[in-house]
Amino acid sequence: MAAIGLLTACQLPKSGPNKSEILAGSVENGGNAFVVEVDDRVAQVTAAIPKYGFSQDFRSAQNITADTIRPGDVLGLTIWENVDDGLLSGETGPATNLDEVQVDSEGFIFVPYAGRLRAAGNTPEQLRTLVADKLREQTPDPQVQIRRVAGDGATVSLTGTIGAPGIYPIERPTRTLSSMLARAGGVSVASDIALITVIRGNQRGTVWYDDLFRNPEMDIALRGGDRILVEQDSRSYIALGATGGQSRVAFDSQDLSALEALAQVGGLQSLSSDPTGIFILRDEREDIARKVMGRADLKGEQRMIYVLNLTAPNGLFVARDFVIRDDDTIYVTEAPYAQWTKSISLIAGGLTPVANVATLTGG
Repeated sequence: MAAIGLLTACQLPKSGPNKSEILAGSVENGGNAFVVEVDDRVAQVTAAIPKYGFSQDFRSAQNITADTIRPGDVLGLTIWENVDDGLLSGETGPATNLDEVQVDSEGFIFVPYAGRLRAAGNTPEQLRTLVADKLREQTPDPQVQIRRVAGDGATVSLTGTIGAPGIYPIERPTRTLSSMLARAGGVSVASDIALITVIRGNQRGTVWYDDLFRNPEMDIALRGGDRILVEQDSRSYIALGATGGQSRVAFDSQDLSALEALAQVGGLQSLSSDPTGIFILRDEREDIARKVMGRADLKGEQRMIYVLNLTAPNGLFVARDFVIRDDDTIYVTEAPYAQWTKSISLIAGGLTPVANVATLTGG
């Protein structure tokens, strides 16, 4: 017993502070952190999951007509003339191809012998009629075919964790965000932690990938020039103490409970973890800290230490409902039994008390 007392006085090796040492740092004991035992009320008040979505400007935009020609679009024209020696025909025959005719910034194109024509705002059929009418003044019964290829004026760029990043035209099948993502090969990370950001001019909106299918209102219509960024959720927490693993851990779902977070790092250790001493350290927002503490005088972020006791009658349910947030630190204390076991092991290991003390103190 004297040897055990000597070992205890010399501080046995451990993974961090024990339960009593953490509680001693509470505001009630002169420390700088509020220590709060988690119950159903606290779990509900602190359950702040990031909310994403698009503004009304994004959601109210109507699907564009894919056939409408816009400045920056690229057109292909084929013109047939009903004479052997036409205005445009050459050695290849009566048909003349004008490939990659780009609509200028003012919305016009130039067609030989028809002049400068306004293309923007017209459909390919309307422009075909306009070109044919202009050419008919100089060649009999011209036949015109116009192919619309979406160019600079009707393209979007996709980058990030997407199957095939690149620049894609807005076409009839790809006028919405979800269809364009599918056209680019879909997201290359787990769908439940994929974030989609659309940048349109000075506006920006972000949405969970899964919400595009849960909430059709979020599947917005695209506009030429939109930039779409696909990212993996960057939130993480730190796990320390008597757990299966100690590291910074990325979230693997949109909402992560304390039980799920512990499971991610291998759970508690049956011989060393204290199920009554699970602490979540967090810089809590002012509004939530006020609700948790029932105090309106708190200003700014507050250091909070939330305590979970899995052995309580409702402990597992509370831990399942308590939401882990970005940058949380989960610390699991060692059970008193673990320290006792270390003491016994050192004594029974054949070392003399003097050797034990020298080993533990680094002497």
